[in-house]
Amino acid sequence: MRRWLVFPVLLLLAAFAAWWTPARWTLLLWVPLLLIALHDALQRRHTLRRNYPLIARIRWLFEDLRPFLYSYVVESPFDGRPFTRAERDIVYARAKGDLDAHPFGTELDVYSDEYEWMSHSIAPEIGHDRTQRVKVGTAQCARPYEAALLNISAMSFGSLGARAIEALNLGARLGNFYHDTGEGGFSPYHRTHGGDIVWELGSGYFGCRDAGGRFDPERFRDRAQDEQIKMIEIKLSQGAKPGHGGVLPGPKVSAEIAATRGIPEGEDCISPAGHSAFATPVEMIEWAAKLREMSGGKPVGIKLCVGQPHEIYAIMKAMIETGIRLDYIVVDGAEGGTGAAPVEFSNRVGMPLREGLIFVRNALVGCGLKEEIRLAASGKVHSGAGLAVNCALGADWSNAARAFMFSLGCIQSLKCHTDMCPTGVATQDPGRQSGLVVEDKAERVRRFQAATVSALWDISCAMGLDNPWEIRPHHLHERLNSARSDSIDRIYSFYDRRILLEDPRSVASARYWAMARADSFRPAFPG
Repeated sequence: MRRWLVFPVLLLLAAFAAWWTPARWTLLLWVPLLLIALHDALQRRHTLRRNYPLIARIRWLFEDLRPFLYSYVVESPFDGRPFTRAERDIVYARAKGDLDAHPFGTELDVYSDEYEWMSHSIAPEIGHDRTQRVKVGTAQCARPYEAALLNISAMSFGSLGARAIEALNLGARLGNFYHDTGEGGFSPYHRTHGGDIVWELGSGYFGCRDAGGRFDPERFRDRAQDEQIKMIEIKLSQGAKPGHGGVLPGPKVSAEIAATRGIPEGEDCISPAGHSAFATPVEMIEWAAKLREMSGGKPVGIKLCVGQPHEIYAIMKAMIETGIRLDYIVVDGAEGGTGAAPVEFSNRVGMPLREGLIFVRNALVGCGLKEEIRLAASGKVHSGAGLAVNCALGADWSNAARAFMFSLGCIQSLKCHTDMCPTGVATQDPGRQSGLVVEDKAERVRRFQAATVSALWDISCAMGLDNPWEIRPHHLHERLNSARSDSIDRIYSFYDRRILLEDPRSVASARYWAMARADSFRPAFPG
């Protein structure tokens, strides 16, 4: 219907309503519609609204409804992205304590090249001590921490609302696992319920920065010795936007966020792309040692999405040269999530978790450091099978972010960056948050974590192993095409202990080892 036809139709309908008494109340509808159509026809910003007054707005209505209609009406259990309906359903079921069994066999195509499986045993093990945890802390660490097999990955107060942070932390306390603060700092809502905390330090040093945005040792020392904080994590990069800083606009910097981050209220909050506290691998390792000392001897590690391989080797060489050890490394995958990221970074920058985890595992093993330094995995983990895969690739434990958001009630509406999250999880809007009941959601968080870790133990028992840390690459099989499959250790290279020190030219990544230098993140020569 073109512009010139809209107005006569609306005028006729309004005139009819005015003439016919029973329909007179509908003037409340027709007159506003007429005014909207007039506004559309006269405005000069949108061509469609100018050419098709009022009617063109239907397009935007369906654009807004499209994600919900697709999710609930169109998509199959395996179509959704970034998490399929089947993946979300298992989290919802476990969080609620519902039956998570599946009837009639798998719906996956076991002959597709996306299929993988774990090798079970004819003689499964039973009766294991399922309370075993991961001791994190080298000999240089005075206060090691025992981590659970699944923990809450980094999500900042600011990206998540206050009630969501409270529910996650209460769930962590009830389930005895840790809660990573994200780079937004250690907020009052992380403290309320006393769950174990890993304090993440990003390039903005929120909570321990001076007026110029640089690291403040005294502020760090005062806060890091809090008993609730169990470990310190230096964030070098994250999977969804590696190598990219961020800006929290001034209007969003509320009094609470300003107090948590140590920044002025109402002013733009800048997260630089890189750190100012160090510039070289050696400086980073030495800074980590200082953080460990200032925290009272707590474990200090790094989190990163693998990018240029020689930089990982540079960190290894720095530890060997200085004798200083990190206590742990968390590898984030390019499939990791965030509240908002440039689409080019989300889609095309950073190494996926599988390749990144194997590379860091090889770096630690190849340098003879894996026995001392713990390795964790973060990136789209949501099930016991996913935990088992990470263990096979070298992880000592795993972290999850979006899966725990699902346990809070997140419906993957993809509104995180708009502050209009319908479930009150990823928003600062008090009205939207009011529907999230902390105590109820905390119990869901606890149940999901417990059921998922239990599923991992079930898998390791079925494989005839004493514990999940015995899962090896040869236990994991992947289909290469419909006619051929093989174990992961036949598809990817897994290095022998100390091979990078004793025979580096024999490995596939020899050129990256040669490029790496402890005194710079720059390569020793062009690759």
